Amino acid sequence: MSKCEQCIVREFSSLKALTKDELLKLSDCKTSHIIKKGDVIFEEGENVNGIYCIKDGICKLTKLSANGKDHIVKLVTKGELLGQRSMISDEPVNLSAVALEDMQVCFIPKSEVMGYFDKNNQFSMNVMKTICGDLKEADDHMVNLAQKTVKERLAETLLYLHDTFGKNNDNSLKVQLSRDELASMIGTATESCIRLLSDFNKLGLIELTGKKIVLKDINKLKKLAE
Repeated sequence: MSKCEQCIVREFSSLKALTKDELLKLSDCKTSHIIKKGDVIFEEGENVNGIYCIKDGICKLTKLSANGKDHIVKLVTKGELLGQRSMISDEPVNLSAVALEDMQVCFIPKSEVMGYFDKNNQFSMNVMKTICGDLKEADDHMVNLAQKTVKERLAETLLYLHDTFGKNNDNSLKVQLSRDELASMIGTATESCIRLLSDFNKLGLIELTGKKIVLKDINKLKKLAE
């Protein structure tokens, strides 16, 4: 994999604040990994002792609920960092990260990253802003679960997948989630999710082909999500 100072994905994360010399030092201590689809990057409760920089691919961050089911908290893609909050709080990670497709990630040890907090104020601010953004997302998600219907949440989630991750050449959503995973994201039972997808399909809002979902009427989905 490329050196950190040559890697374009750093421009999308807190690492963009680091100087060329700092990036060179980072390159010397990082380790690069290929993560296969379905593999676990780290598990809830694990001491990660560093951060992961996603060079390519998408993973899901999940939380194990009391009934033993994984709830998808967020989807993360290239250019983002994993483990920042755990690194700063000096606690085990409170989420699991699982690859939704083949990924390329780089691991940077905590001992190296923490040194930049004292030396580079902009880097510190970038990390804090990212964590604050995550907290805002969590607040918004909690309000949505409380105030929006399952139908509204499904429409909103389909639009999020479309707008954030794009679509394939056949216009299907690039991120292909199982019905269980989609149900987990909107906070409902799998059976309810399947029934709603069927309803959306009959109404001409989407088109279903196996796991593939094509958004056919984005304007109506937007109105429904509101």
